[in-house]
Amino acid sequence: MKITLTVVGRTATGYLKQGIDEYVKRLSHYIGFDILCVGDAKNTKSLTEAQQKVAEGKSILATLDKSDYMVLLDEHGKEMRSMEFAAYIQKRMLGGTRRLVFVVGGPYGFSPDVYSRANDKISLSKMTLSHEMVRLVFTEQLYRAFTILNHEPYHHE
Repeated sequence: MKITLTVVGRTATGYLKQGIDEYVKRLSHYIGFDILCVGDAKNTKSLTEAQQKVAEGKSILATLDKSDYMVLLDEHGKEMRSMEFAAYIQKRMLGGTRRLVFVVGGPYGFSPDVYSRANDKISLSKMTLSHEMVRLVFTEQLYRAFTILNHEPYHHE
């Protein structure tokens, strides 16, 4: 299985990018993982929030194959403890998922088409996180999941 984190726009904040890069490097020991940046909507001043979500949604959907299992990182998704998230990843691996795609939307969330295509939704926190911070939290939690699955000491119960 391969895991992709699809994000709208680049990570601009240096310390967050540095942290994300560290966990991406650590993850390479366990699984094929990459971060795919899709461009954010252009000329947003002339677009409504709904139009911006539609434009970003088209960019997100264009990156997917029919067989991809897409999970939205969404405030209305299911919340999990780290052990549950590790089990979730393991279930997808054992279930024959070829590519597991997690998606972080733009500033206004996801378009209806993206919600329709999604196989699942996960929330990382009840608190609101910046979209750049979500990237760091997610990559750390994914790394933690693999250390849990491999019975390594990174995670303490």
